[in-house]
Amino acid sequence: MAFYDPLTGLPNRRLLLDRLNHAIEASARSGKEGAVLYIDLDDFKTINDTLGHDLGDHLLKEVAVRLAACVRKGDTIARMGGDEFVLVLEDLNEQIVEAAAQAVAIADKVLSTLNSPYQLGQHEIFNSPSIGATLFVDGRRTIDEILKQADIAMYQAKKAGRNTVRFFDPQMQININARAALETEMRHALDAEQFRLYYQIQVDSDAQPLGAEALIRWQHPARGLLSPDQFIPLAEESGLILPIGQWVLDMACKQLQLWERDPVTRELALSINVSAKQFRQANFAERIQATIHRHGINPRKLKLELTESMLIEEVEDTISKMLVLKHYGVRFSLDDFGTGYSSLQYLKRLPIDQLKIDQSFIRDIETDSSDQAIVSTIIAMAKSLDLSVIAEGVETEIQRRRLLRKGCANYQGYLFGKPVPIGEFETLVRQR
Repeated sequence: MAFYDPLTGLPNRRLLLDRLNHAIEASARSGKEGAVLYIDLDDFKTINDTLGHDLGDHLLKEVAVRLAACVRKGDTIARMGGDEFVLVLEDLNEQIVEAAAQAVAIADKVLSTLNSPYQLGQHEIFNSPSIGATLFVDGRRTIDEILKQADIAMYQAKKAGRNTVRFFDPQMQININARAALETEMRHALDAEQFRLYYQIQVDSDAQPLGAEALIRWQHPARGLLSPDQFIPLAEESGLILPIGQWVLDMACKQLQLWERDPVTRELALSINVSAKQFRQANFAERIQATIHRHGINPRKLKLELTESMLIEEVEDTISKMLVLKHYGVRFSLDDFGTGYSSLQYLKRLPIDQLKIDQSFIRDIETDSSDQAIVSTIIAMAKSLDLSVIAEGVETEIQRRRLLRKGCANYQGYLFGKPVPIGEFETLVRQR
């Protein structure tokens, strides 16, 4: 009982560690490679939550039986706990490439076997695994390091879309360590006031300022000025996007309050990007309203930029939140339009005010007939839905003129100004 899992009858973590230790020692003596496959069942929690834990336990027992049919005599199958299993493969080829091929063959067999439907009582269930793999032979890594590497590789399989296998790459470990350090540093960045807002001007057909898009930057004490793509994805994954997003909202409202006091800037609008995690908060609309009220600004001057992919999920909840804010006065811009689903079915129902043509369609608009056609279609669509339209990534006068001829009169891009600190932005506005 101390060495075996009572549910599946497989070796438990304690026995696994003992057998893995012996496998590492044997591999070091023989020079033959060994491998660890770390297996996690995809969406197992959903099965437990919807069909009950008894049926979930039944599935785990079936998985154990199927895994036993995938390995060779002498290999070890263990249940780590929950829906995680580990295979220890011994006596693989001495050549790394050949050994990796052997491990992949077994992993592929596991994928195929576990993808077959399960008949559990009256329920037919489909479930897939994500598998991480790592080789061992040199004896220089500890058991914990080997298991950690296989676990990391398994999460890479999850990230790649699940139901697949990924091998551990040493560079992956370096990247993960760097990401962990960056996450720790990011947690302190708000208190240390290291984030900055940069402002990129938006203009009309006469190149007169309409407003700006506020873009976050991180003034890192050691790495210098970091652009959003260097830290926002990690902020999304870690949940730090919520306090960071609230900071952006507060800073944007504070800036609008200052602009309203100046005759030169009082008519300017300010756009900010909203993440999916922010938008999915149950009290998202109330948070926006409370922040606007706290700063005492005109809500019509605040524009929230949302992406298509955010809006097609939970459509009714999305529309409800948007309507609350729309009635309050907040405006919405659909960012990167044309790169996602672009479905008229949901577009006609969403209370948006503006379509933002993605810069990927602007870049080659001078020469690419497909881009020209797409841009023309988006502009026509916006007009038919009584929406304004703005093109981002406008860098040349030729691009601007072509857009104007097609009916797009609002622009954002390097032709008019790069994202800059507030002082430089206000100087740019006063010069126009």
